[in-house]
Amino acid sequence: MGTDKRYVTLPSRAARRYPTIPAFLARAVRTYADRVALRLPIAREGRLTLQETTYRELWDLAGKLATWLYARGVGEGDRVAIIAKPSLGWAVAFVATQRLGAVAMPLDVGLQVPEIRRLLLEAEVSVIFCAPERYGELAPLTKEVPGLKEVVALEEAVGALSLWEILPGELSFKEAQPDQEDLAVLMYTSGTTGDAKGVMLCHRNITANIEAMLKMIRVGPEDRALTIVPWYHIYGLTASFLAPLWVGASVTYTDDYRNLISIAQKARVTIIIAVPKLYHGLWRRLAENIQASVGKRLLFRFAPRFLGKLIKKKLLGEQFRFFISGGAPLHPEVAGALRRLGIGIMEGYGLTETAPVLTISEAFDPPGTVGRPLPGVQIKIDQPDSEGLGEVLARGPNIMLGYYKNPKRTREVFTEEGWFRTGDLGKLDAQGRLYLAGRKKNMIMLESGKKVYPEEVEWEFSRIPEIAEVLVYEDTTRGQPMVAAMVYPNWDLLREQGVTDPERARDLIWEKIKEAQQNLASFKRLRDKDSLTIVDQPFEKSTKQEIKRHLYLNRPVRRQ
Repeated sequence: MGTDKRYVTLPSRAARRYPTIPAFLARAVRTYADRVALRLPIAREGRLTLQETTYRELWDLAGKLATWLYARGVGEGDRVAIIAKPSLGWAVAFVATQRLGAVAMPLDVGLQVPEIRRLLLEAEVSVIFCAPERYGELAPLTKEVPGLKEVVALEEAVGALSLWEILPGELSFKEAQPDQEDLAVLMYTSGTTGDAKGVMLCHRNITANIEAMLKMIRVGPEDRALTIVPWYHIYGLTASFLAPLWVGASVTYTDDYRNLISIAQKARVTIIIAVPKLYHGLWRRLAENIQASVGKRLLFRFAPRFLGKLIKKKLLGEQFRFFISGGAPLHPEVAGALRRLGIGIMEGYGLTETAPVLTISEAFDPPGTVGRPLPGVQIKIDQPDSEGLGEVLARGPNIMLGYYKNPKRTREVFTEEGWFRTGDLGKLDAQGRLYLAGRKKNMIMLESGKKVYPEEVEWEFSRIPEIAEVLVYEDTTRGQPMVAAMVYPNWDLLREQGVTDPERARDLIWEKIKEAQQNLASFKRLRDKDSLTIVDQPFEKSTKQEIKRHLYLNRPVRRQ
């Protein structure tokens, strides 16, 4: 099928050479063959255990699967979709795809069949590896998608063709030698804007990003990373799956928030890689625990690092080193509180189109910054205003090849000089650290010329216990731009307070908002109760738990 270089139009080739994904994995296997690469929690007879897979075992299993794929005509440039949560089978399918020089196409396991069908047709996919529970609805697609040869479940299931039953006993396939510019991963954006695009990432994009990240984050073979970020997001794939394997570390994945601490303790993790939602929740629980004890309040005030040492030892063990956050904004208050306790947290910033990391903070940077650019990455602010704020532009070897089969959109996101337009607003300080304000398209411009960034207002309101979810937006229904909010209430808490009527809930929440927004400049506040809407259903969200704003700003909302 080839690698569709006709769609690669704007970015120039890198001046230096980077290893391809299969080349760096092969090197890791030679160096760390008997070390544990993956630890995956499984429940056996009511007990939580960790399934361990070494580098050599992962490589050998991938070789067997590559043999099976090769026998079915899958080779260089062919698309292989993986539609499942992370698992050993997921990792085997990805590595096998790379060893054949094929293109991995990780898709969100939560996508509906019509959307999956559209993406499979667009990408001309040859084989699907899927979660066993999706097999029944995806297997018929072999009759609907031209060129789709097989659908294979990644785990054993009744009536499903399983990966574990197709692996041959002997290896017999042509090990590919792809070029660093060849397409390695076709990653579709999460679709929070309702406009999912196929992002073409070559081997150089991903390995250059890993190499640069590891120059800023000291990680080695003795590290044990735990991640909750699914590998079908580029943050999860690059930062939490591939990057640890570059240096011989191990990766533990779980989406079990309830048992996360016990899994972390069992794996003796040194690093946790997650999205801000985890850290926001962690700090809320820690803050409640601290406030409930006079002794802990005094320690937090006068000896915070001693208190932090006790907390870290109890929750994660003395071997634990630091947190890494990405995928969405980490609130400065949370970063500041954890760092005050002596618990380091590094915050990265980037996009799917940048493979993904552009900048990363140091573990104890000032709260609010997403840090300095990675080595080899350039950041500049386009048309900064009087406060230094403007659109963040980026350039570097990690910037995508372009959008798949969409040269028009590709041209739109690059300047004539080859800078990638991120769509984010930010500013740089004197030390070259980047501070973000929010998405350019979300910004509310008031008649006074003042700018309001919804993300800042949403954070203040999200701390109100009676609010479960909030979306802040620009309301023009009263003749001029105003700040408004849609809220889905925390009905469990409201019922405990005897509130079951939506209008009573609105009155109570409005009083709470009036109090909370005293922390905001007057122009950022909701003017009156008419600016507050109570919605009757939780907001639809992406798998990164970002509200799909377009669903609520471009059509009527079901309100109470």
